[in-house]
Amino acid sequence: MPELPDVEIFKRYLSSTALHKTIQSVEIHSTDMLKGVSARAIEKALKGDQLLSARRHGKYLFVKTAKKNKWLVLHFGMTGFLKYFKRQARIPPHERLLIAFSNGYHLAYDCQRKLGEIGLIDAPEVLIEEKELGPDALEPGFNRERFMKTFKNSRSAIKSALMNQKYVAGIGNIYSDEILFQAGIYPGTRSSELDENNMERLYFQMDRVLKTAIESRADPERLPATFVIPHRHSDGVCPKCKGEIAKCKIGGRTAYYCPQCQKG
Repeated sequence: MPELPDVEIFKRYLSSTALHKTIQSVEIHSTDMLKGVSARAIEKALKGDQLLSARRHGKYLFVKTAKKNKWLVLHFGMTGFLKYFKRQARIPPHERLLIAFSNGYHLAYDCQRKLGEIGLIDAPEVLIEEKELGPDALEPGFNRERFMKTFKNSRSAIKSALMNQKYVAGIGNIYSDEILFQAGIYPGTRSSELDENNMERLYFQMDRVLKTAIESRADPERLPATFVIPHRHSDGVCPKCKGEIAKCKIGGRTAYYCPQCQKG
């Protein structure tokens, strides 16, 4: 599932390809993915306008229009991604939104399993408030003190707490495992049981892991050799101690961890 690093890559990709170009047409091919808006309203808001800028909050991408001051909202579900292309033959197989520009290029939002969202709002803050999203995990104001205050009173398992979008936006199943692995913390440990040293280490690793993933273009093959993500599978081997990677269910989600490096 696309998490914060993936969506940041999508944001940078869109910003480097699709901004400041006149929109010639808009096609919505899966109206069931629309949230609080009609296909006609999106077409009316985008056609003849330009995409001015892109902003990300957690797993959501917001794209501002130049003239009508609206924001296109994209959530990528489990399988979503963006593709900018020229030839019709290169349309991705599961495109749900297709924007055609006057320069002959297109921007497609592809989402095979249709678990994402497409919306249109007046400001990102509208959706952030509606969804009760916490601060973005890489937001400058989300400092160590705020992080510790957020998690110290939670009785949830720390993996579940990290994935709770009301606490902090952007972390999902994959990167919560990586953050906990790098911090040497067992994913089932209650958040409230972590001492100050563990909390500080967790905050540092959250920041480091997410930024490293972005620098690696969220590609497992480009991640550092000490990262566990490429080993999150049956028969996986810990990149640090070379022991077997184990898995367990926490809050209904599968957690991968090293029993030797992450003591319970």
